[in-house]
Amino acid sequence: MGLLEAIFLSVIAASTPLLLAAAGELVAERSGVLNLGVEGMMIMGAACGFAGAYLTGSTLIGALFGIAAGAALSLVFAALTLGMAVNQVAAGLALTILGVGLSGLIGAGFVGEKIVPAPALYIPFLTGIPIVGRILFGQDGFVYFSVALVAGIWWFLYRTRAGLILRAVGDSHTSAHALGYPVLKIRLFAVLFGGGCAGLGGAFLPLAYTPFFIPGMTAGRGWIALALVVFSSWRPLRLVGGAYLFGAVTILQLHAQAFGLGIPSQLMSAMPYLATVIVLVLISRARGTAGSAAPASLGMVFVPDR
Repeated sequence: MGLLEAIFLSVIAASTPLLLAAAGELVAERSGVLNLGVEGMMIMGAACGFAGAYLTGSTLIGALFGIAAGAALSLVFAALTLGMAVNQVAAGLALTILGVGLSGLIGAGFVGEKIVPAPALYIPFLTGIPIVGRILFGQDGFVYFSVALVAGIWWFLYRTRAGLILRAVGDSHTSAHALGYPVLKIRLFAVLFGGGCAGLGGAFLPLAYTPFFIPGMTAGRGWIALALVVFSSWRPLRLVGGAYLFGAVTILQLHAQAFGLGIPSQLMSAMPYLATVIVLVLISRARGTAGSAAPASLGMVFVPDR
């Protein structure tokens, strides 16, 4: 029972950064912007989040630093793609390279340092319930916020006029512009929101997952988050299941090594990313479902008439 509880807790912890980053990217892509720089924004959030928490002793301030770092890097992306109409794919890849290099520079002075991880919730009697107690009532604030964030995004996209406008911009920016909606402004806010979420997802790693910072600690999670958006068919509620599925793959490969199954460790370490590739291939073949759900203007440059 203890092992089962530990596995569930590990899966939740491994899934939370994926869910946070993918939720922000979903909003950005719903507006028609394809930002491939999620990995760079996450690692910047990790470096700045740890620096903020280490210097101030506050996990909350560290999380805010991570959000600000991700949003600042996404602002660079927005300036290139929205302001200068640069190709979104090329700009996103450049953003990842920039984020990885800049995070190494910022975090160099903090390598080897430790902080107190984010405190977990404790409710008398409820947290002590076997298995479900710690899973439901013993998580840190990042976990609960990630679930609330997805619920809020669902409500925003499907229950508000602003969400309808954002989806309209993603489906046809030309028509939305003709109706008088500020396409570039809407996309700017969506990109900033996505960057802030990616930065928070990266900050979760040193603030709650492991209480220290090492260069490259995101380890490709940004790319998995991008795949999750496609996996969920751009629907927020499906994103939760996808994130926890990929988190389970990540954790189970670690337990498989511990059980001594005789499978090469390199192959097991590649399993989450292999699963990402397989998911993308399967979804691309199922054009009748996932393909039709993609925003029609996704990745297209928009230049308003002057």
